[in-house]
Amino acid sequence: MGWTGKVLRVDLTKGTCAPEDLNREWADQYMGQRGLASKYLAEEMDPKTDPLSPDNKMIFATGPLTGTCASTGGRYSVITKGPLTGAIACSNSGGYWGAELKFAGWDMIILEGKSKKPVYLCITDDKAELLDASEIWGKSVWDTDAWIKTRHQDPQMHVSGIGIAGENGVLFSCIINDLHRAAGRSGVGAVMGSKNLKAIAVRGTGGVKVDDFPAFLAATSAAKEVLAGNAVTGEGLPTFGTQVLMNVINEAGALPTRNTRDVQFDGAHDISAEAMAEPSGKNGKPNLLANQACFGCTIACGRISKVNEEHYTVQNKPEYWHASGGLEYEAAWALGAATGVNDLDALTYANFICNEQGIDPISFGATVGAAMEMYEDGTLTDKDTGGLKLKFGSAEALTTAVELTGKAEGFGAELGLGSKRLCDKYGKPELSMTVKGQEFPAYDPRGIQGMGLTYATSNRGACHLRSYTVSSEILGIPEKTDPLVTDGKADLVKAFQDATAAVDSSGLCVFTTFAWTLEDIAPQVDGALPGNWSVDKLLEVGERIWNLERQFNLQAGFTAKDDNLPKRLLKDAAKTGPAKGLVSGLKKMLPEYYAARGWTKEGVPTNETLSRLAL
Repeated sequence: MGWTGKVLRVDLTKGTCAPEDLNREWADQYMGQRGLASKYLAEEMDPKTDPLSPDNKMIFATGPLTGTCASTGGRYSVITKGPLTGAIACSNSGGYWGAELKFAGWDMIILEGKSKKPVYLCITDDKAELLDASEIWGKSVWDTDAWIKTRHQDPQMHVSGIGIAGENGVLFSCIINDLHRAAGRSGVGAVMGSKNLKAIAVRGTGGVKVDDFPAFLAATSAAKEVLAGNAVTGEGLPTFGTQVLMNVINEAGALPTRNTRDVQFDGAHDISAEAMAEPSGKNGKPNLLANQACFGCTIACGRISKVNEEHYTVQNKPEYWHASGGLEYEAAWALGAATGVNDLDALTYANFICNEQGIDPISFGATVGAAMEMYEDGTLTDKDTGGLKLKFGSAEALTTAVELTGKAEGFGAELGLGSKRLCDKYGKPELSMTVKGQEFPAYDPRGIQGMGLTYATSNRGACHLRSYTVSSEILGIPEKTDPLVTDGKADLVKAFQDATAAVDSSGLCVFTTFAWTLEDIAPQVDGALPGNWSVDKLLEVGERIWNLERQFNLQAGFTAKDDNLPKRLLKDAAKTGPAKGLVSGLKKMLPEYYAARGWTKEGVPTNETLSRLAL
């Protein structure tokens, strides 16, 4: 119950699709989605495998609460070895695709090998087949979605796939479902493209059974009341979306600006949630049209926006006059503050291209920011960029760069390498704001100390969604901690990491944890699944997942030296704001974190820790 008990194994080399039973012993240890799929990946694949070789596997996985009436129970994840980082990758997405896969009767899809020609996987309940995708290879995500639905004459089919960025091997390309929801980080789209797999289309007509329906219904109903009554999940996110953070983080002096040379952006309000709702242009209409919810979600933090038709980016492009997924906070930061651009319509257009072609806007924007710094200091010339004048604050440079990157044309092919490889190539590695090769997101570790430790220790490379200490350090959830001190942050980060791993594996959205604790989540999982799923068990599952991922990375060749931050954050103090004069205190926090984790001074889990977690 909760689990369907079925896994679809697809051998792209042989062109076969075969069902198999879910490993229930592993499911009891890892729950589902991120945890369970990572266990499959670790057991079935050598961590030293080249991410873009046919030997890399990728797993589309749901959680036991995916497709149920639990609020936000629409999540799924893509687990593989990431080409951007070389580390274990798990990219989480919302929308409706994950629930549809459960309705079709599947917990996971395991993809192996490489097809000889472009194909897409079509699943209708228990029927699965690989079909020719030659007509849509080279097409955008949006065109692919429309083509598949028309071919199968089913507008209720849900599609998850790649654009031309994934086909062209852009190392931070992502997988898009439902037109603008993304499994966004670490380059999972490039892995899909390397396998000649264009899309996975799903149509399910079943449902999801739970173990104890009365208990499950009572738990989910009570949890929804908690979400509705919370200031963040009941008011802030529905009204402003994640963009509610733009002015908050800027005022806290923790908004990385112009490739983190600064911690505050004077154009923050221009690209904020408030600006999205303000009338603009001659027509006086706002950028934001509406909010939108994923499957089963009572928060509805998604944005639907439209570029002003008078804006230079779309003046002669009526195909972009429609509404699409609007700016989230991370995208607005990366496309805006990281590049110094405060043109809201330009950011929205760039975000549309990211949705259309399958590009991670965080890594893209951060990479453009690094390129802009190299251009301004003379490292990059017009000859290098093909005439593209990459000046901080240039909206035209940003929007041209995103078009070129999606097509992997001109300097876009260089940008598609990500900032680490780009900066290494031009002899300026110190200008890449990355951890383990992945660009860090919209929180400066000098102004929010816990996030520095979070980035440095994240198993998938720099990431805010592995341990969102911003919740505690800035928003005071579940309790307020001082963002400018390092004391206690090792335990705080570990607690967030373990809890988040459990939430990611359940099928729920991590945004619920602005209101919920594991005390709210455990009864929902317990009602859905057989056995006893207490708070303590969820924490144990989360800790087990974290250590499993760590082991994968150690075997892939990572060491404690990779748990680090760019020198700029460790040596160059914040110039303004509450954190003025501070650098990241990572050197103090990291040994404390290793001790809290039960790892050696070299960052390796001890035998005692492995034994306790049955690893």
